[in-house]
Amino acid sequence: MHILRRPRRLRTSAAVRALVEETSVSVNDLILPVFVVEGQNVKREVASMPGVYRHSLDNLLDEIGQCQDLGIKAFDLFPGLDESKKDKYASESWREGSMYLEAIHAVKSKYPDVVVMTDVAMDPYSSDGHDGYVENGEILNDETLEYLGKMGVAQAQAGADILGPSDMMDGRVGYLREKLDDAGFSKVAIMSYTAKYASALYSPFRDALESAPKFGDKKTYQMNPANIKEALIEAELDYAEGADYLMVKPAMLYLDIIKMLNDNFALPIAAYNISGEYSMIKAAAQKGWIDGDRVMLETLTSIKRAGAKIILTYFAKEFAQIQQQR
Repeated sequence: MHILRRPRRLRTSAAVRALVEETSVSVNDLILPVFVVEGQNVKREVASMPGVYRHSLDNLLDEIGQCQDLGIKAFDLFPGLDESKKDKYASESWREGSMYLEAIHAVKSKYPDVVVMTDVAMDPYSSDGHDGYVENGEILNDETLEYLGKMGVAQAQAGADILGPSDMMDGRVGYLREKLDDAGFSKVAIMSYTAKYASALYSPFRDALESAPKFGDKKTYQMNPANIKEALIEAELDYAEGADYLMVKPAMLYLDIIKMLNDNFALPIAAYNISGEYSMIKAAAQKGWIDGDRVMLETLTSIKRAGAKIILTYFAKEFAQIQQQR
């Protein structure tokens, strides 16, 4: 049979397939989220996230050193606080000498070449468990910005390279940019959680930080999973307010949103491969239903293929270990 065009000629061997591979994931594309808690010599696994641990600062520094040796250059720090440290104003987030600010400073002091990203939202510090300031059962937008500004400037003072406002309050990117610039931190970047959807896949993360809302849900500020055009509006606002990166969260179920933002904005697009996405793969792999390593690689490739330049993922260390063995 005479067939002029045979696509299988480009699949004949591993070497040929590598030559024509269109999308590849590098450890340089990844940010590893890490959980830091109070105490000494703490390394406590998150039950719903096999292989992910809460670290006290001493162990966190060792963990980051190991990851840096594997080629990981960027880390997103998340604080786990005792309830006694929480109040309605999230005041622990900007208190001088607080655990989280000390962790940022310690990591940058010991590993000055790594990128430290932070989380800007009230929920880890809030007695209400919401991302914004609560009054009479309502999450107030404009009142929240003041506390986010204090938090962001404190994190910059501690040495943060990138702030990650994850709260989804209107106007928070512009407010943070103004406060950072006024405080002399014009070099500190903002990776906005631009399209953060009200997903059912956040539960393991909330287990890790014990930061679930004390009432209601987050649907008045996180986005409706059914909406696409709303993400464009959020992206246009964040771009205009000075965001340096635009993030989509979650990643796996929102590949269309990643592509849309990548097609419409020149800024680097980030995607957060979140806790529930990680845990589903881990659970299925433990059951023997899937090859966990192959599904991890396929997942990260799909996120990159959709248009994400940066991927925040709990798989970063495993990915780096596999790449180093090749």
